[in-house]
Amino acid sequence: MALKDRNLADGEQVILNLRTHVKAILRPVLVALLLVVVLVALWWFLRGEDYYPLVMWVAGAVALGLAVWLVALPILEWNAERYVITNRRVAHRTSILNRKGRDIPLHRVNDISMEKSLLDRMFGCGTLVISDATQQQGMVLHDIPQVESVQVRLHNLLYDADDGSDDGEHPPNEPPRSRGRR
Repeated sequence: MALKDRNLADGEQVILNLRTHVKAILRPVLVALLLVVVLVALWWFLRGEDYYPLVMWVAGAVALGLAVWLVALPILEWNAERYVITNRRVAHRTSILNRKGRDIPLHRVNDISMEKSLLDRMFGCGTLVISDATQQQGMVLHDIPQVESVQVRLHNLLYDADDGSDDGEHPPNEPPRSRGRR
């Protein structure tokens, strides 16, 4: 679930609302197909046997449990994870029942790095690592679709907010200061 309007500060606007790439649910989909193939194979090979109903009930129950654990939960987690970039912060929201989130104000960002494996390049996604000026580990945004364009948008937001002073004392978007005594 993305940031709602009531969660935005005055003057804050959502620039990008991202979900992890569909690649993230490829494994659960393959597991679901494998479970169906196993059930169909059991049905086909055991349909004339005396113990057929018992085996199919047990196999169906096991397949249902595995489907919930290995298919439904990962897909629900994928659906619940969002990356939101506003004109003031980068937000990561995740989890199904208990919402978790972390925000990094843009004026705290000091490094944006990108990683793309061979598989990521084939699918057109990648990982962004956003480091900030705190002791916490940087925010890792996995499987971002079109990661290069997202990185460029983030850089543009940072450059647009830069006040031009490199004194390191005040965050971007501060009012301009006079450079001498009056």
